[in-house]
Amino acid sequence: MKALVLSGGKGTRLRPLTFTTAKQLIPVVNKPIIYYVMEQIQKAGIRETGVIISPETGRDIQQALGTGEKWGMTLTYIPQDMPGGLAHAVKTARPYLGNDHFLMYLGDNLIGEDISPFVSKIGGNGVDSVILLKKVADPRMFGVAEVDEKGRITRLVEKPKEPKSDLVVVGIYLFSPRIHEAIDHIKPSWRGELEITDAIQQLIAMGCRVDSYPLSGWWLDTGKKDDLLEANRVVLDEWVVRGIHGQVDEQSKLSGRVCVEAGAQIVRSTIRGPVMIGAGAKVINSFIGPYTAVGGGAHVEDSALDFSVVLEEARVEHVHRLEESVLGKKVVVIGDRNNHGTLKLMVGDYSEIVLGGSHGREA
Repeated sequence: MKALVLSGGKGTRLRPLTFTTAKQLIPVVNKPIIYYVMEQIQKAGIRETGVIISPETGRDIQQALGTGEKWGMTLTYIPQDMPGGLAHAVKTARPYLGNDHFLMYLGDNLIGEDISPFVSKIGGNGVDSVILLKKVADPRMFGVAEVDEKGRITRLVEKPKEPKSDLVVVGIYLFSPRIHEAIDHIKPSWRGELEITDAIQQLIAMGCRVDSYPLSGWWLDTGKKDDLLEANRVVLDEWVVRGIHGQVDEQSKLSGRVCVEAGAQIVRSTIRGPVMIGAGAKVINSFIGPYTAVGGGAHVEDSALDFSVVLEEARVEHVHRLEESVLGKKVVVIGDRNNHGTLKLMVGDYSEIVLGGSHGREA
């Protein structure tokens, strides 16, 4: 079996971050989202993976993933010249996939359970596809699956106004080679794209067996700022363990699950976990509240942060309170000592924000 990871797309909902970074490379708890995907594939025992890349961000994806040796797998990069839909991505990858069964995984999805049991459901009993589904409170913004009493999918509807089911498509699929035949029979949707939901519906029309598999753990689509903050909250809450590998002075107080990576320095500061402080970061005379991730090489001084994501080499100084914020790489935010308000920011890479008068900061 092979895997196919989709890492194209423009990530428009996460701009301005995605003007300079592929959305799959935006960190969750200081690790690129796509790394979590690769770890899932590794745990499932798959050793050959094709990665769909776009002209805009393909080089960055290749640099981040390399040969795949990090996960004990071989990666093959497959350019998709235009964003023609998920089924178009499969069609583009057909020479690579050949006649193998394969796992298709959207590269910006995070889930909270091992997919190995899911992967084992393909390849026997005449099953041509298995779709991972999740119950949600409001399914109207998703692809909705209707299933029979045996758990077989009878119909998929994209963003229905009146859903007949609360089961939505997560974005992780298993296919037999028959999916290629199904894709050959569908036409572009009104968006001009080849939709994977249409291809799965075609499989059903061809008499193929399409099973569902329920996801019992959490699922996060990291497509927007609030999604990214929630992803950081969940991962910090469930996966981060306490570990002090950097330097913490005697005047600092750390409570709860706080991970301070090697080379980081905590000086005269209070940190309440769960919190991740990246390698080489400096936190001076500051408060870091729960569900905050501070990237490697970042600098936080005379500031208070809570429920925020600060990417690598960003700098925050003299900010009375920063919460529910995402700061891109090498962002600089200089607060006003006289302003005691709360900031909520979404700032793209390499930006600079200076509040109030000059602080005499040198470039």
